[in-house]
Amino acid sequence: MIDETDAALVALIKRGDRAAAGKLAERYLRACRAIALSVVGDIHAAEDIAQDAFVHGIQRIDDCREPERFAGWLRQITRNRALNHLRDGKTRTREHQQVDRPEPVPSPAREAELSEIRERLLTALNTLPEDRREVVLLHDLEGWTHREIADRMNLPAGTVRSHLHYARRQLRSLLGTLDDQEG
Repeated sequence: MIDETDAALVALIKRGDRAAAGKLAERYLRACRAIALSVVGDIHAAEDIAQDAFVHGIQRIDDCREPERFAGWLRQITRNRALNHLRDGKTRTREHQQVDRPEPVPSPAREAELSEIRERLLTALNTLPEDRREVVLLHDLEGWTHREIADRMNLPAGTVRSHLHYARRQLRSLLGTLDDQEG
C-alpha cells in the first residue's frame, strides 16, 4: 500500500507530483474553507481565501519544515490569509452576501426563509470566539471527529469537546433569543 501520510504527500509534491497536491486538496480544502469562514464570516470570501491559501501553501511547500504537520502549517496560512483579508477591508457586509443556491432553485418563499436562516446562523456564529467557531464549523459542518480537530488545532480532545459544548450552548441561546424577538 502506498504511504499517503501528509509527510509522504509533501515529499511527493516537492518532487513535482501533482496528484499528491490533489490528494492534499481533497483532504484539507473543506477545512480551509471552514477556518476562513470562522474568521471572515463571509461564505464567498472564505472560498476564495481557502483556495488562495492552499495554492500559496503548495507554491511554498519547501517552507514546510515539518511535513508531518502539514495540516497545522496550512491552517496557519489560511488563518493569516483570512486575517489579511479582514485587515485589508475586503469582506463584504453580511447584508450583501448571497449564498450559493442548490439546484433546483427553491420557491421564492422558501429561498427567503433559507436566506434568513443562513443570515441568522452566520450572525450567531460570528458572536463565538474564533477557536470555538472553528471547532463548530469543523465538527458540525465538515464532520471532523474530536480527535481530528484536536490533532489539527493542537488542542487536547477534552478542550475540543468543551469548545463544542459551550459554542453550541451559546448558539442555542442566541438563536432562541432571535426566535423570541420575531414572535
